[in-house]
Amino acid sequence: MAGLLALGAGVPGSAQASAGDGPEADVAYHGRVALSGARLRIWLVPENDGPAALPNATVRVRLSAELADRQELAGGCARAGLREVVCETGPLPLHGRGRHIGLMLELRERVPEVAVRVDTWWNGGATDRNHANNEHVVLALDTGDAYAF
Repeated sequence: MAGLLALGAGVPGSAQASAGDGPEADVAYHGRVALSGARLRIWLVPENDGPAALPNATVRVRLSAELADRQELAGGCARAGLREVVCETGPLPLHGRGRHIGLMLELRERVPEVAVRVDTWWNGGATDRNHANNEHVVLALDTGDAYAF
């Protein structure tokens, strides 16, 4: 886990800011979110359409509601603020998928809806020219229904 935090150290907070002389990779995220009571379930799969493989990346999940103080997070994930969690994707092979990431987040209090923002926090210095498939905002209503992105 220390590696995850060290990887993002000094990063201005966006994969766009790290574009430069590194490889080019098109990172994308697909998944679902569901809100039931004060519990938010998030399941996502990172993908890489290339043209280069990546040894690792970090996906960021930001919420419009505050997280409860105590969280049991999946391996490779860390809390990054009152409303934010970051997770390692693992290796992203060319035209392949990273590890499936499942989060069960407890909110500080029950809310009628939560906006969930998903984006790349760190991508190893790769250039990603298509941010449309790795920056998502999903509104989850407190119905227990799953909303896809």
